[in-house]
Amino acid sequence: MHPLRFGLKLSQAATIDVLRDVWRIADDGGFDHCWNMDHLAGLGGDDSVDIFEAWTLLAGMAVATTRVRIGCSVTGNTYRHPGLLAKAAVTVDHLSGGRLEFGIGAGWAENEHTMMGLPFGTVGDRADRLAEALPILRSLWTEDRTTAHGTHYDLTDAVAEPKPVQRPHPPIWIGGTGRRRTLRTAAEHAAVWNAPGGEPELVAELSGVLDGHCAAVGRDPAEIRRSVQVRVPDDVAALPAQIAAYTEVGVTEIILIVAGDDPAGAAHRVAEILPDLRSDVPTGGN
Repeated sequence: MHPLRFGLKLSQAATIDVLRDVWRIADDGGFDHCWNMDHLAGLGGDDSVDIFEAWTLLAGMAVATTRVRIGCSVTGNTYRHPGLLAKAAVTVDHLSGGRLEFGIGAGWAENEHTMMGLPFGTVGDRADRLAEALPILRSLWTEDRTTAHGTHYDLTDAVAEPKPVQRPHPPIWIGGTGRRRTLRTAAEHAAVWNAPGGEPELVAELSGVLDGHCAAVGRDPAEIRRSVQVRVPDDVAALPAQIAAYTEVGVTEIILIVAGDDPAGAAHRVAEILPDLRSDVPTGGN
């Protein structure tokens, strides 16, 4: 049985002041983790809105908070070389005193890749890149030197010091729903599998697919916590039943997304009922 934990995520364009407000609420309000998003341009039809770089923001979150764990839900693997990403993660882990949760996925926003000249390819290409990057990341975090000659990445005797505060490395959250590749990669590397949303029945189905991949790679599926992102409704009184439907299918990590015109206000409303969510929502566990 894994404990039920709650995170807070601001998943939209926002000013630095609003971001700081949400981080403070997460830190002071008793949330277990706090998240940002990783995009290079706006989503939802307007790509010109202000979007800050995710890992620079995480460094800010590390020093602006004292207790809550922090992470990116989720880092787009295609935006950064794994050597650079490993170094950024270690930096944030040290700045936070070992509070980093390392979220990563294959990447999906084609417009961002096109405008920046980044390789996009097929869904399979991006899954291949993620599967190739994760062993490199883990090696850079744990080994003295890393050599990897793959299809997409080529490292020779690479040094990466210092190592993370968390040993052997920060918990890896793998986000995505690809049944054949992403969930297989999660079975191999993840401490947590993160579903971006979907009805509880779909999350349960995908969790079963993950269990099958765990059996194939010889891993106990109970080792992998299950997570889902839930958008906070206008009426937070609806949240307990919504969350209970996920916990009943084994989800134990709930990331609550605040958005709209007043995300800090939404975060406050959730913080006010967080003790009740912890006590009233049943847990199925894993």
